[in-house]
This record gives sequence, structure tokens and C-alpha cells, in this order.
Amino acid sequence: MSERTPTVGRFAPSPTGLLHFGSLVTAVASYCFAKSEGGTWQIRMEDLDTPRNIPGAAEAILHQLEYLGLHWDGAVVYQSSRLEFYAATLKYLIDTERVYRCICTRRQIRAGALHHGPAGPVYSGRCRFMRYSPETRGSWRIFAEHTEVMFQDLLYGHLEQNLAHDVGDYILKRADDIFAYQFATPLDDAAQGITQVIRGADLLDSTPRQIYLLRTLDKQVPEFGHIPLALDQQGNKISKSSQSLRRIDAQHPLPFGTPDLFKVLEFLGQDPPQELRQYNPVELVEWAVDNFTPAKLPLNNAVVNCHAL
Repeated sequence: MSERTPTVGRFAPSPTGLLHFGSLVTAVASYCFAKSEGGTWQIRMEDLDTPRNIPGAAEAILHQLEYLGLHWDGAVVYQSSRLEFYAATLKYLIDTERVYRCICTRRQIRAGALHHGPAGPVYSGRCRFMRYSPETRGSWRIFAEHTEVMFQDLLYGHLEQNLAHDVGDYILKRADDIFAYQFATPLDDAAQGITQVIRGADLLDSTPRQIYLLRTLDKQVPEFGHIPLALDQQGNKISKSSQSLRRIDAQHPLPFGTPDLFKVLEFLGQDPPQELRQYNPVELVEWAVDNFTPAKLPLNNAVVNCHAL
């Protein structure tokens, strides 16, 4: 019997604000999954969308994780330092005719959509067989074949999606020259040797696209688990977009401590004993790893009443 591959998990925040409760849930869940299996846990800062990045946010996020006892293994990876790698991979896809240039506007995409899928309007393929000069400005789309992309989610079980029908040819590099999430994220997961991706259920629909890209490039596909979302009082997903921040001061008080970690563990169905409220954050995280029970994780999103969202 072959030995199980050591688990390599990761947490990949965007430096567009401070950690919020929803991202803390993801951080704790991914950490517990990896560490309870005796694995490692890496950090990747997904900072490609530079117009949205806030100065000081990356440092504040790392400081917060350290304070809570969520210690990562190895060096932090910054996507902004990997542009040559993404460009070289895209060039390979261009040279092997797996992608094509698209000059359609959002209005044209909406007007010509075949129908609406889980990710929005399904692109008609209008530019699929057009031939544009190299200097033509536009996005790069991958040819999505009519094939079922299947995977076994750690929480939701067997899932599948026909990319061509449900999503269409999707973008790998945007018209503003920013590499797309659906391109850079799976590439980095493969390059970092990530074997397990734990993230919010709002990204469940992204998974077939990322698996498809990795298979196209003959890269390792990690296992995936999607956890429920923390919602605000209005029923909306808690996100950094609700934070009114232009810059983060290095001395900005950390928003989360033991009470919030306790609430995260309750949200994740781990039933922490009440006496753990007296623990410091590091001790609470250690308890969470030692007692982590994936079978208790809920599937439904839930409203969270938290003072630090």
C-alpha cells in the first residue's frame, strides 16, 4: 500500500484590506485541515489586482496571522513577483493554440451571450476564429471543450460541470494586462506543490475552470474543500469591500483575538468548550488542530454577529 502524499495546504488572501471574519474562517479551516493531518501550511499573497491593493494590508494580514498562532511554513509567495512565470505559461498556451485573443466589450459579451450560467453570461465565442495582429489590445481566453470536469469536494462530494455549456471560453489575462484569478491561482497551487485547497463556497464554481487549466498543462490537481460563507446581518457575504480603508497604518490595532477565534470554531461546527474562552489565541489554535473534526463542518452559510467584520 502506497503512503499518502503529505498534505500541503495554503491560505491566499488579497491585500485589499484587513482580514475580515469570513477570511479568518477560511484561514482557520485551511490551517486545521492541513495541520491536523500532519501537513504544512503556506501563505500566498494574491496581489495581482494592483489598483485594489491597499498599502500596508499585506503586512497587517501577516501580523494578524502570527498573533493568532496561525504560523505558516516557508516563505510567503507574492504573485506580483511571478509575472514572468505567468507570461511564459501564457506564451506556451498561445504557441500551442490553446488560447485566443478576444476584443469583445462587456456590452458585446452580454448581448451575445449564449445564456446565463453559474458564473454569468456564457461567452458566445465571437472571437474564437478571428486572427488579430500581435499588438491588438484585448483579453486572452482559453478554448473550453465540451467535456465534463468532475471532482470530489471534501464537503460537497461528487460535483461536475460542462465548461463549454456552463461557463464558455474564460479569460486567463484581462484586457488591462492583469492575469486573471482563474489563471494565476491554479498555476501557483501547482508550482507550490499545494495538495489541498480549502476556501469559501463562493469559489466552488471556479474549481472546474482551475482543474481544466491544470489538466491542460499536465499539472498536479489538488483536492478541494469549500466551506460555508459568513454573512452579515443583511445576508450578504462579509468581504473586504465593506471596509472603508485607503491605507493601513502599521500601528493599526489588530481586529481579532480569542473571542473571534472562538466564534470561528463555533461557526465551523467544532463545539469548543466554554472554558477555552480563557485561552490565549495560540493555545486556542493548538486545541483546534488537536480536536479538528471535518465531519462536523456545516454546509450552509450563516449570519454572524461579529464586532470586527
